[in-house]
Amino acid sequence: VVLLSERAVTSGRLSAACKATPMPSVLYYDLASPYAYLAVARAADTYTVDSVHSSVSFMISHAGISNIHGRFNDFSGKIAIDEDPAKSSFALTIPIESIDTNNVKRDEHLRAPDYFNAKQFPTMSFQSTKVKAIDGGYEVTGELTLHGVTRPVTLNLDGGHTVVEFPKGTKRIGLTSEF
Repeated sequence: VVLLSERAVTSGRLSAACKATPMPSVLYYDLASPYAYLAVARAADTYTVDSVHSSVSFMISHAGISNIHGRFNDFSGKIAIDEDPAKSSFALTIPIESIDTNNVKRDEHLRAPDYFNAKQFPTMSFQSTKVKAIDGGYEVTGELTLHGVTRPVTLNLDGGHTVVEFPKGTKRIGLTSEF
């Protein structure tokens, strides 16, 4: 449960499709080949969150009688997945202005000072501080900054181990988390 100006989100969902970010060649590496010089430590695979194939959504209880569903329409992120999960990293930034509950008046109210205060705190962000491999994905601990307050958060990300290529030449992975 994440507290938003003393109001609790009952659940959240992150679904991210990520595409490989081209990396420049580094001394002793030929990153054009995924099997480049395995005798030398391999650089982490770096991905950017593909906002066309991803979503950040939430559900919050309304007066205990119904649930309001919403999403953030704008977000960006970078993911580095290393063979040693402890060297992996996850980062996500979400502009608060992009909140969308399918109700203009409610969205304006959520951007106001008594909720998110989007003018004073225009973004929320997450930056991992510790990554551990678990069955089917990763346990990611990091710092969530929201409304000017940074708190530690741990979440499980499912996926990230299957790499697909579409279109040809673009590597992609998928990760999901519910909390």
